[in-house]
Amino acid sequence: MASSTTSTLFSTAPPSSAVSSSVIRRRLPLVGAFCMLTLGLSNFYRPLYSSALKTGSSLAKRSYSIRMEGNTNNTTVPSIVVYVTVPNKEAGKKLAESIVKEKLAACVNRVPGIESVYQWQGEIQTDSEELLIIKTRQSLLEPLTEHVKANHEYDVPEVISLPITGGNLKYLEWIKESTRE
Repeated sequence: MASSTTSTLFSTAPPSSAVSSSVIRRRLPLVGAFCMLTLGLSNFYRPLYSSALKTGSSLAKRSYSIRMEGNTNNTTVPSIVVYVTVPNKEAGKKLAESIVKEKLAACVNRVPGIESVYQWQGEIQTDSEELLIIKTRQSLLEPLTEHVKANHEYDVPEVISLPITGGNLKYLEWIKESTRE
């Protein structure tokens, strides 16, 4: 089913009567976001993780700085993107709001309609989920993780982080200003 939808979405032929052009327009941003999350970031960070593994260093403990023009006054802090999956829209909304309210993150994007395939207790599972994309300070990863664990219905919630190594200086300043120290 997914492969026929994907081929229809990327086909150069006019859409068939089974799939209207409005459906294609609604799905293309989601397909783009999915491709960026699964292909773009994993390919971008593979050399970084490979070199860390070879040298025996730990990326979780590695210090890094954001190097951008105009950031001479240290107006930003080391920042991260954190991924958390939740079972449904209601759980995602509740958790996202509590994270922002507690100033554990500046922003949480909720991406509906993802499907996760994973092994749990010896069985392959497939579940519909929502992905939370959380932008915060690197120093808040531990309290954020504890907050997610305390407020999540999964026994083992996903909490993974990736470093933000650059970007819009004003946005990165906003992350600093919108989160607790």
